[in-house]
Order: sequence, then structure tokens, then C-alpha cells
Amino acid sequence: MLDERKLAVLRAVVEDFVNTNEPVGSKALADRHRLGVSPATIRNDMVALEEDGYITQPHTSAGRVPTDKGYRLFVDRLSSVKPLSGAERRAIESFLTGAVDLDEIVARTVRLLAQLTRQVAIVQYPSLTRSSVQHVELVPLGGQRLMMVVITDTGRVEQRVIDGLGEVDADAVSDLRGMLNRAIAGLHLAAVPGAVEDLPRQVPEENRAMAISVLSVLLESLVERREEKIVLAGTANLAAVDFAASLRDVLEALEENMVLIRLLGEAKDPSMLTVRIGAENFHEGLRSTSIVSADYGVGNQSLAKIGVVGPTRMDYPGTMGAVRAVARYVGQILAGQ
Repeated sequence: MLDERKLAVLRAVVEDFVNTNEPVGSKALADRHRLGVSPATIRNDMVALEEDGYITQPHTSAGRVPTDKGYRLFVDRLSSVKPLSGAERRAIESFLTGAVDLDEIVARTVRLLAQLTRQVAIVQYPSLTRSSVQHVELVPLGGQRLMMVVITDTGRVEQRVIDGLGEVDADAVSDLRGMLNRAIAGLHLAAVPGAVEDLPRQVPEENRAMAISVLSVLLESLVERREEKIVLAGTANLAAVDFAASLRDVLEALEENMVLIRLLGEAKDPSMLTVRIGAENFHEGLRSTSIVSADYGVGNQSLAKIGVVGPTRMDYPGTMGAVRAVARYVGQILAGQ
């Protein structure tokens, strides 16, 4: 473990490199930071930090830059993330509370986070696998068609048009709607198949074919559907960044939905904040990036992940503070709905 003085030097190297994107020398550190020691002592500490793999010298006679190991120690030893200003908090609250449904909440959230961090923002929709049924609506569309709308407790809305039902009787549709909601409202999705297994036998024979078709589509929508939905914003922010690897590799990795889901990780705890730096990212194309992610949810229940992707040379305290704050606001909005 490093002593406090070397930690202070490392912290200063990281902060200066993030701000200037230029290798940092001992004289610059002595001039810009109150480290309480001479430039010669700072030079000796930088040599020790380099030997331990926390900083490196990109060119002969140049200053030093942090390594992934140096960034990791910097993040792990942060005393606190940077709090948002009052104006930023009010802007977040005002911008997000104007959303009327889950799609708009996600769209506003991803744009807002990209603007706050000047990185690529990622928001994962609440997974259907973590949801419970709140309500099922069946709407006759005339002829042989009806629309099924399923609303979950996480705000997801699944709509399907069911065709080829024969003549749709409005009273039969109303009866089936009531039976469905009595059977599955409030149930976790995994419990739905068992709850509706005997339902067709409870429907009058003349309406049984319609009930079977509706239940088949319901199970396909809620149980068999396993895709995870990810939304991105701020990709253009990467154009202003120098990556150790090619920008094309980074952009190609960001196009792969399953890569992003794995990078964000499984949602577990609404208070969790995760930072993956450089080589800690499993995807080769993202080894020159860092990912800061957090869970969002209602109460103690995590629903999905939110995060940003940017260069390893990022403002970690500010980015971590923004991700955590936005995740908290999204959870509050979903709880209010």
C-alpha cells in the first residue's frame, strides 16, 4: 500500500492529466498543488509510483500519465464523489419529472446523462424478467381482431394485436379481461404460466378458441420474450477524445447490445456504483475506456442499470456523482408512478 504522501502525488497526477491531457511533470505538480514537499521529493515519489506501475512515462524526457492501475487506486481511494450543484439537481428533477411514460423517462434520462458527463450514456430498460403484471387490457378492434395491452409494475407496456379470432364478441372479451386480471394481476411473470393453465376450461366453449389465442400471445409476450433493451446517447462525444485503441473498435463494441448488457452487469443493489477501468473490461474494443454504472430501482428492488462509457482519462468523481444522482432520480420517478 502507498503512504499518504505518494497517494497525494498520484491523485495530483490523475487530476492534472484529466484536466490537461498532457503528461505531468514534478515541477508542474509542485506549482499547482500544495503537496507540502519539494519538487525533488515529488520526483522521487513519481519514480516510486512508476516502479509500482501506477504511472508511466509515455516518452523520454516527458512527464508521467496514470496507468489503469493508477486510475483504479485513485477511484478506490476517493473520499467522496463530486456532489452535483443545486442548479444541476434542480435541472435533473425538472427534466425527468416531465416524462409521461417509461419510454419517455428512458429517453430523457439517457440524453440528460450524456449532457451532464459529456460521455456516451447507456440506459437499460427494466427487464421483463424482473417484473410483475399490473394490469391486462383487451380492446376489440372490430372484425376478428383485438389488442392486448399488458402493463407491468416496472412501467413496461407490451402491446400486441391478435388477429384471426373469428367474430369478436365485446361481452366475451370483457369477461376474459376480468378473468385474466383476477388470475395474474400482481404475479411475478415467472408465475403467470401456472396461473393461466386452467383458465381456458373456465371459458364458455364458444369463446374458448379466442381465450387460447389470447393466452398464447400473452405467454409469448411476457414469458418467452427474453431480449434486453438498451438505449444510447452521446456517441458524438467520443469524437473529441484520443483513445489508445482505435475509435472504430470502441464504436463497434457499443453497437453490440449484449456486450453493453454484460458490461453494465446484472442489477443487484440500488445503492451500488461500479467502475470498470481499461483492461478490466472484457471486450477488446473497450480496453481504452472506463465504464461507470449504477443500479436504479424502486425501494430496495433493482430494476436495471444506467451508466456511461468514456475514456480512461475521465473526471471520475464528477462522472460517478452524475451517474449516481440520475439513477436515484429515475428510481424516485418510477416509484411515484
